[in-house]
Amino acid sequence: MLNELLVGGGVALSSGLVGFLISKKITAAHFDLYLEQAKAKAKAIENEAQMLLERASLRSREIEKEAQKHYDETYEQVKKDLSEREEKIQQHERGFENFRRLEEEKIDSERAVIENRRLNVERNERALEKLKEDYRQKSEQLMMIVEQRSGLSIHQAKTMLLEQVRENARLELARETRELEEQSKEQLKRKANYILAQATSRFAGEYAAERLISVIHLENDELKGRIIGKEGRNIKTLEMVSGVDIIIDETPNAIIVSSFNLYRRAIATKTIELLIEDGRIQPARIEEVYQKVYDDFEEAIQREGEDIVFDMGLQGVHPELIKLVGRLKYRSSYGQNALAHTLEVAHLAGIMAAEMGGDIKLARRAGLFHDIGKALTQESGGSHVDIGAELCRRYNEDPVVINAIYAHHGYEEIKSIECAAVCAADTLSAARPGARREVLESFLRRVSEIEEIATQKAGVKQAYAINAGREVRVIVSAQSVNDDETVLIAKEIADEISQKVQFPGEIKVSVIRESRVVEYAR
Repeated sequence: MLNELLVGGGVALSSGLVGFLISKKITAAHFDLYLEQAKAKAKAIENEAQMLLERASLRSREIEKEAQKHYDETYEQVKKDLSEREEKIQQHERGFENFRRLEEEKIDSERAVIENRRLNVERNERALEKLKEDYRQKSEQLMMIVEQRSGLSIHQAKTMLLEQVRENARLELARETRELEEQSKEQLKRKANYILAQATSRFAGEYAAERLISVIHLENDELKGRIIGKEGRNIKTLEMVSGVDIIIDETPNAIIVSSFNLYRRAIATKTIELLIEDGRIQPARIEEVYQKVYDDFEEAIQREGEDIVFDMGLQGVHPELIKLVGRLKYRSSYGQNALAHTLEVAHLAGIMAAEMGGDIKLARRAGLFHDIGKALTQESGGSHVDIGAELCRRYNEDPVVINAIYAHHGYEEIKSIECAAVCAADTLSAARPGARREVLESFLRRVSEIEEIATQKAGVKQAYAINAGREVRVIVSAQSVNDDETVLIAKEIADEISQKVQFPGEIKVSVIRESRVVEYAR
């Protein structure tokens, strides 16, 4: 068994060795084949590289030839351009040389002319010196003759001449000063008229005439009895809570609410209209409706004031002042609505301040508050100027606003452009035709007082109030009054009118002095 195993192992070993030798031989044969193929490929690559090198060399030579050709062409072109530029430069040099030569010739000729003029000037100076000397000698001779003939020395004659010249100069200076003053007044007048024209053309306020009564129309006369109530309790309650007079007469389908206070009258009117619409008219209901209407009016005037302040672009206004601005809607002066007048003044003042270089918003602010005191005069009494100034001080308004409140009635001097604009705008708004209404009797009395004040002055022949009492023409005697006295008479009349007569706006006083000489040819 062991022998068989050894024999099998030897056979297997022999077979393995033989297989190994055969495979090694086969591998060597394959390696030689691969080596031959690699050498063939390398040879082919080398031949291809040689061909590419030859082609690159050929292309390089072609490119070199093209570059040389391009270089030669460029060189020839540059050389040609350089030659042309050199030719142009040479032409410019020749032209400049010609110009220089011409200029030198011109300078030489002018130098010769100047030299001739210099010689002429020297000759003229010598001649002038000779003339001066002759003039001096003749002047001395003339002075000697004058002294001998007049008996005055030179010093005395000079003194007299200087005095005469000084007197003439003084008169001439006075005349020119007067002319300049007249021109300045005319220019200032034209400028002021331009500013006023611009202001009035750019703002036109509505006319708002207020009355003392309001008429409420009724559907039938039976409502009058319900408004009066049993034993008059309803109408008494209405008059007590509203502070107005209610007039119920025989006028068909109408009752009248009367009060000088527009605010109270407006609240009372609205209250009655709501009661009529509701149908329940009794004392308790009257008080309830009146309180509701009063609260609504208070809110409305607050909103009205806020809208006005916002539209004018004003900031930092105290709420109490805003409310008083809205309340001016229910206040009137000489039939002119106070709020309409205030807005008109504010807009006009802003326009005029802009023309004069002032602060537009400050002018509008001063115009808006210049009559703010009128909102409280009916309740508290007193001067609206003092009340308005106190209000503005309390709520820290600008000093210009307070100055405008005082100045627009002459309590203070005008201290700023904005204040001047407010004063002018206030006069325009109050004095324009149709702005305010007056009772005929008061108008006639004022006109009579103006004419009487003027005729009482010495030397006055006649006086006429014209232009609706806004101007008085005074004719004086030419024999008893000279031109200088006319100025004094005009000032005295104006001062006395300001002190004794109540009037809106201003009154112009014109004093006329005329000399007439009459002769007859026969």
